[in-house]
Amino acid sequence: MPVKIRLSRQGKKGFPYYHIVAADSRAPRDGKYIERLGSYNPNTHPATVELNFDKALTWLTNGAQPTETCRNILSDEGVLLKKHLLEGAKKGAFSVDEAENRFAKWRDEKRSKTDSLKNNVIKTKNEAARKRQEAETKAKEDNAKKVAEKLAALHKQEAEVTTEEAEPVAETDAAPAAE
Repeated sequence: MPVKIRLSRQGKKGFPYYHIVAADSRAPRDGKYIERLGSYNPNTHPATVELNFDKALTWLTNGAQPTETCRNILSDEGVLLKKHLLEGAKKGAFSVDEAENRFAKWRDEKRSKTDSLKNNVIKTKNEAARKRQEAETKAKEDNAKKVAEKLAALHKQEAEVTTEEAEPVAETDAAPAAE
């Protein structure tokens, strides 16, 4: 029974969400699987991956073959590097402690890069929201000025109309009083 580590699609149309599973290669894509190793959500930026590292490493060392996409995910998470380092330690190229140190160093560098990417994304979103807010505020102020100008013009016209109406009335009132 050849085992594959692959993605099993979940979610709704246009909004996929995947489970990372170890399954028989003959089973359908979304069908029966042996074990669920994690999840992958490509809808977030950067993509969210939750992976049971130890289970994935165990399946790889036992001979499971990842698909191309899963290979990329496992590589990004460091499972393939850890497998490579452990195989090197088995062959005597270096000690297991040295392999652990190399992996820890790589993981720390990877986390710092990921954190900086997330911070940049958050900064960009906040900056865009701030610019949108400023644009909305400016548009509201412009609209308020236009409305105030129109109201001032209307009040001026009303004042002119009332003064014009008041003047003829004053002349008609004055004429009968003179008689």
